[in-house]
Amino acid sequence: MKNRDAMKPTPTEYIRQTRESYEKLGFEPYQWFHAEDEPKLSPLAKPLSESKLGLISSAGTYVHGQVAYYYKDDTSIRAIPSDTAVKDIRFSHIMENYLEEARQDPCTVFPLEALNQLESEGIIGELAGNYFSCMGGIYSKNRVINELLPNLEKAVSKEQLDLLLLIPL
Repeated sequence: MKNRDAMKPTPTEYIRQTRESYEKLGFEPYQWFHAEDEPKLSPLAKPLSESKLGLISSAGTYVHGQVAYYYKDDTSIRAIPSDTAVKDIRFSHIMENYLEEARQDPCTVFPLEALNQLESEGIIGELAGNYFSCMGGIYSKNRVINELLPNLEKAVSKEQLDLLLLIPL
């Protein structure tokens, strides 16, 4: 059995591995994207037990039967019904080597079971009808800003959420 901690790269190692992976795929060097402004935190408008919670994962999550993500600059999103069975969760991402654990236990990056339990225990008031996923390894900053983010915002706004859980890969 592999030592899990030995398998996880340090942040510096992650950057090196990402650059090497892009190079092997024939892409231009990866340019890291970050927001210009720090996010503004605000207090909850109402208790968690009365709130509707949604989820976005950048792990390239999709449901068996949906189209998998393409590797280069795929800015599409997938709606994943919150009642999806864990056995039907799949992943497709440019950084395939980081998905081994996710494929063994999809709930490590898409926590369906934990969220359902929190709702059934009354800790979370309600879960969104759909969660959303994208492929987080998008090379084009312009496509993230002009395609991915507006599409995610539009999809998420339809869910009428109080809170949004973001899970990066």
